[in-house]
Amino acid sequence: MSHFDVFNGDADGICALHQLRLAHPLESTLVTGVKRDIRLLERVAAHAGDSVTVLDISLDRNRAALLDLLGRGVQVEYFDHHFAGAIAPHPGLRAHIDPAPNVCTSVLVDAQLAGRYRPWAVAAAFGDNLDGTARSLARTCGLSRQQTEQLRELGQALNYNAYGESESDLLIAPVDLYHAVHGHRSPFDFIQGERIAHELGDGRRHDLALAAVVEPESVLPGGSIYRLPDAAWARRVHGAFANELAARSPQRAHAVYCPTPGGGYTVSVRAPIARPRGADRLCRGFPGGGGRAAAAGIDALAAEHLPRFLREFGQTFDPAGTVQSRRDDGHARGGAV
Repeated sequence: MSHFDVFNGDADGICALHQLRLAHPLESTLVTGVKRDIRLLERVAAHAGDSVTVLDISLDRNRAALLDLLGRGVQVEYFDHHFAGAIAPHPGLRAHIDPAPNVCTSVLVDAQLAGRYRPWAVAAAFGDNLDGTARSLARTCGLSRQQTEQLRELGQALNYNAYGESESDLLIAPVDLYHAVHGHRSPFDFIQGERIAHELGDGRRHDLALAAVVEPESVLPGGSIYRLPDAAWARRVHGAFANELAARSPQRAHAVYCPTPGGGYTVSVRAPIARPRGADRLCRGFPGGGGRAAAAGIDALAAEHLPRFLREFGQTFDPAGTVQSRRDDGHARGGAV
């Protein structure tokens, strides 16, 4: 019998799996990828008697593959915090799913393990832009302000590495990053002992500095829209940049999009931190879209769908839906709609 660990390649997926395998060591085949690789269950060649653990990927987006695995007699345990849709009971499925806006997958695993490796959950929550949740957990395990800040930087750096069109855009492949993390029971040991922890932080700060000079392309009463250039640094940073914008203006919504090499755009959406809802519903209205109420995205938004996205972004986060554009050429990339 074989076991497969299937996990999102971002901070939450890596830290969730790391906690589980510290508590329950297990030889497994790892299946992961860049953050936009959501349909990971399609890659799992499991058979009757095998088992699969799934962490931090949408059940709704993997429903067909999940049902196929269950139909083959595969046992599946599923941890996630994204929109799941209806979950039919099945004897082969153990689901731990909570789409509440203040949890992430690592927090669900932390609860399952009774806080046994909680500092990793703190880092993951920071990486998922759940600042309040992260700081609350940090207080429960007696972390100092300096330690909490270290975990904030670590979580953000781990999460930043997952963004890109393909692994060639990343500083390190997610599976290699997981192996580096898994060599350390404590995140503080990882920070001290692994050069990649500092390289990721330096890379994130460099890319954010490039994004910081980009002016909003469209300004709404309730939010702003940013278009980044067609560049590897932009594909890496758009999610982290969206998180920075959300933290800077917690009463406003934000959308950040950039072209993809294959055509179309990758989109990150953040609902206002003060009202963390609506992002998942907006993004699910487009092919390749999904996420959670506070933070969601679209893997490959077709160029012809961009005007509708801009319009619906306005309608979702501002009842008037009026957009004041900084462009006056009427181009579909951000003209007034």
